[in-house]
Amino acid sequence: MSTLLQINASLAGANGQSSRLAQRFVADWQAKHPEGRVVTRDLASDPVPHLTADRFQAFLSQPDARTDEQRAHAEYSDALIEEIKNADTIVFAVPMYNFSVPSTLRAYFDHIARAGVTFRYTANGPEGLLKGKKAYVFITRGGFYADATDTQTPYLKQFLGFIGITDVNFVFAEGLGMGEESREKSLAQAHNAIGELLPRAA
Repeated sequence: MSTLLQINASLAGANGQSSRLAQRFVADWQAKHPEGRVVTRDLASDPVPHLTADRFQAFLSQPDARTDEQRAHAEYSDALIEEIKNADTIVFAVPMYNFSVPSTLRAYFDHIARAGVTFRYTANGPEGLLKGKKAYVFITRGGFYADATDTQTPYLKQFLGFIGITDVNFVFAEGLGMGEESREKSLAQAHNAIGELLPRAA
């Protein structure tokens, strides 16, 4: 059975524009995978703690040497990793906050980037271990950002590639804070792009 993991990073949760775009895609995916399973992780209602020295040390420690607190930290990270490992398709809903991705998404990434678990170092450099997955990223922005000022896309490509997810599609809705006409035009274009993402039925 195919599994889709949807990760919403909007402060507005399911009501955020990025979440709504992601949900439109998920509905299309469900129509093509009626037996598929959808898992939703909302980082607004259930935020991942920001990384601390104690948490990071828990990840580095050998399992039999961990304290009870470290064991709890590691098990929390393990559960997040198991969730994304079990997904064939990962959907990210990502608004732009202060020219970057939400800090809650960064915290999530900090918990799933684990040496020897989701990536490993080799003689030829780092190798991502979460291979064979497809990712779809839905980004919303209040303004318009040319390549030189787009800090989100390169970061997301680099991080996802680092853990082995290289098949990544991006859909953008920009200018959402620049008036009703700009907002509606951009959202319509995004919805049109979403309609082209999945292969059409024969």
